[in-house]
Amino acid sequence: MQFIKMHGIGNDYVYVNGFEESVTDPVSLAPVIADRHTGVGGDGLILLLPAEEGVDADVRMRMFNADGSESEMCGNGIRCVCKLAHDHGVCTNNPMKIQTGNGVLTLQYTTDDNNKIEQVRVNMGKPILTPAKVPVAIKQDAPVVDYDMAGHLDWANTPAGDAWIEHSGTQLRMTCVSMGNPHVTLYSRDVAKVPLETVGPLLERHPLFPARINVHFVQVHSDSEVTMRTWERGSGITLACGTGASAVCVSGVLTQKSGPEILAHLPGGDLFLQWDANDEPVYMTGPATEVFTGNWPG
Repeated sequence: MQFIKMHGIGNDYVYVNGFEESVTDPVSLAPVIADRHTGVGGDGLILLLPAEEGVDADVRMRMFNADGSESEMCGNGIRCVCKLAHDHGVCTNNPMKIQTGNGVLTLQYTTDDNNKIEQVRVNMGKPILTPAKVPVAIKQDAPVVDYDMAGHLDWANTPAGDAWIEHSGTQLRMTCVSMGNPHVTLYSRDVAKVPLETVGPLLERHPLFPARINVHFVQVHSDSEVTMRTWERGSGITLACGTGASAVCVSGVLTQKSGPEILAHLPGGDLFLQWDANDEPVYMTGPATEVFTGNWPG
């Protein structure tokens, strides 16, 4: 089976062109092929497939985390799916419509002198803020914005301890957003001082989040610039998260910590986000990169 290794600002996946190859058991394949020591290595497995019958889309994307769980969407991954489809001759429509677990999303792109995609602007759809639909187990109808979660976890009795909270200047107040997959945002004075490797999994699997959750710590530099670090549901620490950056943009507007247009600095690179509220979609712009191709033994 031929595969293509790609990344969106460091958020790397193994991609398979389902127009040419067949993957019968992606749930079992994902942890094996994504293993960074014995496999190809990546944050998971993404399949480029024909759109399902009756769906008005050019192609379909299915995304599996490194633990084999299937996720609804991946913002960095969908830019790479667009590049894979275009650069490998599957679809050259611009804009391109891609079916995901979060519906059909529309992408516009620019190409270089060799007619290869460089930058992709994604209509990420409208954020979901209703607690039951994020989902977050808080009994209220209003969005979970700047919600005090300090009493929901005794940090002193966790592997992370509680010293990091003051050390990093983290406010234990969460904002929860779904971009087709669930996200929680917390704000810190210095995100580099957050012990993400221990705090991340505690929050991902906390009872507040019945479908688990993607965790983001955000440091605000100005109204239009932030730095973020992410613990991705099912994959762990990742260099970038496009749906997460979109959720961070929404969270900034809702909490008035940042404006409707932000440049988000992630460990793997930068993304530009726009959200004008008023029931509007989020727009995300960033690069997509093909690294190499190879053959996986069948």
